[in-house]
Amino acid sequence: MNTSRTAVLVKPDGLQRGLIGEIISRFERKGLKLVGLKMVNLTDEQLSDWYAEHKDKSFFGELKSFMGSMPIVCMVWEGIDAVPVVRKLVGTTLGREAEAGSIRGDFGMSQQFNLIHASANGDDAAREIKIVFSDDELFNYAGARECVIYADFELAKLKE
Repeated sequence: MNTSRTAVLVKPDGLQRGLIGEIISRFERKGLKLVGLKMVNLTDEQLSDWYAEHKDKSFFGELKSFMGSMPIVCMVWEGIDAVPVVRKLVGTTLGREAEAGSIRGDFGMSQQFNLIHASANGDDAAREIKIVFSDDELFNYAGARECVIYADFELAKLKE
């Protein structure tokens, strides 16, 4: 069991389609805790850092152009196994093939216009969070709902 944080971006298409509230609601209903939230225009440098693994791919410039075209909503979510939990809620990259019940499965049809980004693993999450958030923009607090989301033995692990 691993308490972790993960980065989530609502992409320009998610913003344009008015899905911010729906997306936040799904993570909250699952039991994840929101510990960072802001709307930003990512700079070219931030986008290059964010998508560094794609820098040699043919779609890199188009991806950066799309992601920099308007503000995006950046979030940090926390919980036990937050990275895999969020990835399951988000669904596979290609919206039209994503699992029903996932965000992309319910709202997406495209591979590029797939509404949302979620960190692939813990290392990516740590790197991505630092690109957008400073330490004083992330919050540690006891959630009133944690006692009905996690069993006592899981809560004990959270405090370790």
